[in-house]
Amino acid sequence: MLKIENMTMRFGGVVAANKFNADIEKGQIVGLIGPNGAGKTTIFNVITGVYRPTEGKIIFNPSKLQQDITRLRPDEIAKLGICRTFQNIRLFKELSVLDNVFIGNHLRIESNIFSSVLKLPKYRKEEKKMLDKSLYLLDKVGLKDEIDSKAHSLPYGMQRRLEIARALATEPQLLLLDEPAAGMNPQETRELMDFIREIKDEFDLTIFLIEHHMEVVMGICEEILVLDHGSLIAQGDPETIQTDSKVIEAYLGVE
Repeated sequence: MLKIENMTMRFGGVVAANKFNADIEKGQIVGLIGPNGAGKTTIFNVITGVYRPTEGKIIFNPSKLQQDITRLRPDEIAKLGICRTFQNIRLFKELSVLDNVFIGNHLRIESNIFSSVLKLPKYRKEEKKMLDKSLYLLDKVGLKDEIDSKAHSLPYGMQRRLEIARALATEPQLLLLDEPAAGMNPQETRELMDFIREIKDEFDLTIFLIEHHMEVVMGICEEILVLDHGSLIAQGDPETIQTDSKVIEAYLGVE
């Protein structure tokens, strides 16, 4: 689904990612872990077009199309089928729950602004389709009873679900989750793990996530990549990663 080849990202003299390589297979849940400042969010920003890498290449491969996305804009990458959430929740806080998801649908709209302003039949048909899809997604994420609530009024865990519902509205094939369990209590964390598994199967997703909660990473990821000071130091299944000496050193240090 995604292939990253020797991706390097420099900010002046700081190397945030150094010759990073990854192959993410379709249908997997893959975790990216590492100490604070290791470069994890930088890699997500490069994948989604926020940054252009100093070196390297990123290939998105939906249905074997082999699309080079290295130099594309964020909106172009999203249209191809890659969407993300953020470490710090970025909702339209003063808008309703329904409007937050409705906005995500606009990525796939075909009508132009002229059709929307005049409410032409084509736009009205698309608007009805977007509304139905938004209600369906909110039902799937457990927010159907909150459609008229303001986004900022939701509990933290529900805001996370709303952000994911908005991402799903763009119809992604690859979903990037940046610390989805951040700020959650143990019960919310367990519910999130079940939720991620459910949406993966329901929407036929490939999921790439950054997470510090090891319970989440070890509990749902089939493959884990470990980053330290911008470099990939380990890769494998949860059992392999838990016993890797380089990983232990990166997190705990040595005597």
